[in-house]
Amino acid sequence: MASDLINSEALERCEAISAPFRVSCGETFRLKDVDPGGTLDLAGDKRGAKAALEQGVQMLSELQQKLYAQNSWGVLLLFQAMDAAGKDGTIKHVMSGVNPQGCQVTSFKAPSAVELDHDYLWRVNQCLPERGRIGIFNRSYYEETLVVRVHPELLDRQSLPPSVRTPGIWQQRFEEIRHYEAYLSANGFLVRKFFLHLSKAEQKRRFLERLNNPRKHWKFSAADIRERAHWDHYMQAYEEMIRATATEQAPWYVVPADRKWFSRLVVAAAVIHSLHGLDLHYPQISDEALRALAVAREQLQAE
Repeated sequence: MASDLINSEALERCEAISAPFRVSCGETFRLKDVDPGGTLDLAGDKRGAKAALEQGVQMLSELQQKLYAQNSWGVLLLFQAMDAAGKDGTIKHVMSGVNPQGCQVTSFKAPSAVELDHDYLWRVNQCLPERGRIGIFNRSYYEETLVVRVHPELLDRQSLPPSVRTPGIWQQRFEEIRHYEAYLSANGFLVRKFFLHLSKAEQKRRFLERLNNPRKHWKFSAADIRERAHWDHYMQAYEEMIRATATEQAPWYVVPADRKWFSRLVVAAAVIHSLHGLDLHYPQISDEALRALAVAREQLQAE
């Protein structure tokens, strides 16, 4: 039964906010059709959106408690984006009400020498969430179809046999990832993927803010500028990646990211709607267990 907080009206609102950005079949998807600065009908209601996010955080907290107690489903949330799109802030704000015991965040950097000596999914397998927990990947195995595709010289570090390093390697990886996510879904793991779609102009503004504010200098790297030079190539890679790997079981949400308050609201709405669809509930207590609880209560009251 839904709580007072998680009611039909709230869930319908979550669906209305997140559904326009959900991609579950990539055949007709085009990145140009998503406005990075879009805010649906909420452009003039930033305060209302902030209040809605606060309510969403409470809803997520309740759903996560049931997920943890039921210990049946696992949840994997993947975040991909260009630099400065707000992945860290989105994760921080959306998951701020979740019990740390039931959530884990993994940030994937450039692979180590040990990781390069294994297949590209090996390192993520070490970080998958347990049942009852929410696992968050800040970047993921999709980097193997993004940064490695934009910089194919990185394939040299993977020491792949020449017979598998062919022009069809990217389509091969898309197929492998689809099978991998289908495998996770078939084993009781909910997979939801988020691409925070930032405009090039907004990225420039955020980079300049970091450069002009001494308190934000630590966020900036010269590599950010080098990667920005490959913007068009990255956008092409993102579009093809989403088109090839969006499925009903593991959909993408292409989230407008120029307005941080809006991207956070969309992500929260999508996660809430997805978790509610799992029909989560607290474990049922057997009659025998209830009798044992009654005995324990009587013993405590008799002290």
